[in-house]
Amino acid sequence: MADASYPADLLYHPEHDWARIEDDVATFGITWYAQDALGEVVFFDPPPVGTQVVAGDSYTEVESVKAVSDVVAPLSGEVVEINEALADSPEAINDDPYGDGWMVKVRLSDVSEKDALLDAAAYQETLS
Repeated sequence: MADASYPADLLYHPEHDWARIEDDVATFGITWYAQDALGEVVFFDPPPVGTQVVAGDSYTEVESVKAVSDVVAPLSGEVVEINEALADSPEAINDDPYGDGWMVKVRLSDVSEKDALLDAAAYQETLS
């Protein structure tokens, strides 16, 4: 598993999800804290491309050796890409949650929603 980290270039949702925004598309994943709490991820069930996601709502599930957990969308929009590699290697979510373990890319419907997310320092404060 990866070492604990919370990259400063990401925005964080209090439900342990992150977003990396580039123009009007955001990449989503779960934080180091979330993957650590889940334990070994064994299955990721991505939403189909074209799915509309709503900030704060569950958009998919991940299954670990411990449980099946909802994954919450940090921002709203349309899924434009899924991380196909996770079908064969869901452990990438544990090994590299901010890199190879990303889950979906979403074309944002309202970029200003990012203002409601936390920076890395504020997110880490919620963990203590």
